[in-house]
Amino acid sequence: MKKIQLLFLLFSLSLFGQKQNPFMVEASILRGNTLPHTEDMYHLVNGHPEGLMLSVLKKTDGSKEWHQAYNYPDYGGYFLYQDFKSQPLGQNYAIGALYNFYFWKRHLQLKLAQGIAYTTNPYDKEDNSKNKAFGSRLMGNTNIGLAYDNQTLFKNIGFHAGILFTHYSNGRMKSPNSGINTYLLNLGLNYNLSEDFKRQPDTTLVKKSYKEPIHYNFVLRTGINESSIINSGQFPFYHLSFYADKRIDRKSKLQLGTELFLTKSMQEYIKYYSVAYPEDNISPDTDYKRIGIFVGHELMINRISLETQIGFYVYEPFKKDIPVYDRVGIKYYFTNKFFGGFTIKTHLFLAEALEFGIGYRI
Repeated sequence: MKKIQLLFLLFSLSLFGQKQNPFMVEASILRGNTLPHTEDMYHLVNGHPEGLMLSVLKKTDGSKEWHQAYNYPDYGGYFLYQDFKSQPLGQNYAIGALYNFYFWKRHLQLKLAQGIAYTTNPYDKEDNSKNKAFGSRLMGNTNIGLAYDNQTLFKNIGFHAGILFTHYSNGRMKSPNSGINTYLLNLGLNYNLSEDFKRQPDTTLVKKSYKEPIHYNFVLRTGINESSIINSGQFPFYHLSFYADKRIDRKSKLQLGTELFLTKSMQEYIKYYSVAYPEDNISPDTDYKRIGIFVGHELMINRISLETQIGFYVYEPFKKDIPVYDRVGIKYYFTNKFFGGFTIKTHLFLAEALEFGIGYRI
């Protein structure tokens, strides 16, 4: 922990002399509580999780249209260390990308961060059978924070205080994977590396309407996952979507569509279930395919958008999960027609798949 803080300090000092610098460094200490979302998680809550979050951020200067549209957010990278104060859970280390959005005269900060985490103590049948949260060493990390922020508390030094919500899950790429959620008090300082940073909005931009006619999208999402049965094997899945979207303003795009789920681990799970629970009279040949309909929303930033969807299974012969599913993730537009994305599909708090997608829009 001390080595991490020293490296961060040295990095910061190396940049302090640069006056025309749009960068800012931020350090936060964290302490809070675990949020167990299933009954078999309570034995993992033994103390108050603590952590440290370090960020390097670039302040937007108004040179691009989206800077002004989103009230000059910050964006950059983060490092997160979290000690769960629980021997079965151990410690997690995460890195990733983040955005800070500002409201209320830039004193209310909304932090959105997504990255990859490494855990020191994943599930092991012999050595760590209590940890049903992390079935693999690598997993996804999502962070959402809300804080009071004052970046000019004393010259270049600022202060922030608020709440940070953290989530870890491998998207059931490997079982077990109940995941862990925590909420933490977030206290920290930031240092602006420029003494005279000024925003220079581009006044030559011509206002335009972002409303568009309806477009149609084809998306293939794929990856690997495992059923909820530990060591039952990892199998590929293919989720095929077709949906219509309509952009209604600068920031919002609405979606309506349908999709086909070909999840091979579900096929294997049906065979297992038919043998393990004969009293339910489930045939091993029950169709594993599912069809859903969904509505969605895209928050358009620049080439990046944040996507949320909620759907309902209209065809689901094997009814093991609840019929409602949801999906959140990030999308990147390579061109106006081609895009890629990374999403997580869940049934409420229970993740089913980390999806890597490619799509075409006409």
